[in-house]
Amino acid sequence: MTSESTPDPELVIETLEVLRPLLARMRAERTLSPGKVGILHHLAQHGHATSAELASAVRISPQAISLSTRELEEREFIERVPDAEDRRRSWIVLTETGRTRLEQEARTGERWMAQAITGKLSDAERELLKSAIPVLKKLGTEEPRG
Repeated sequence: MTSESTPDPELVIETLEVLRPLLARMRAERTLSPGKVGILHHLAQHGHATSAELASAVRISPQAISLSTRELEEREFIERVPDAEDRRRSWIVLTETGRTRLEQEARTGERWMAQAITGKLSDAERELLKSAIPVLKKLGTEEPRG
């Protein structure tokens, strides 16, 4: 029996082994990288951000943020808006085109997951999966340690 502070190592490994291919399959349906989707998602949730804030939120380097935001800006998914109070600073904001693309990216993964759940799981298995959702949410709500 393990204590609360040391979970069963097999449980940790099995959980990761189950989640990795699911996430990889959903990502394979997308046309934007996870980092770019993360940028769009952060902007959709927070309205605007600086490059440094995005790098921290998406957990990628400032150089990668620079390249990603440049590409997203070229595709008109984001735009830079000067700060009204500090002209040295500019905000990165999501455009309507970017919001639409983010929704499309999300729907693509959701369609695949819906087909997988419907096609591969019995009614009992779907109920079991449904009951596991709160547990999975609980795992995902902890803030990453920096």
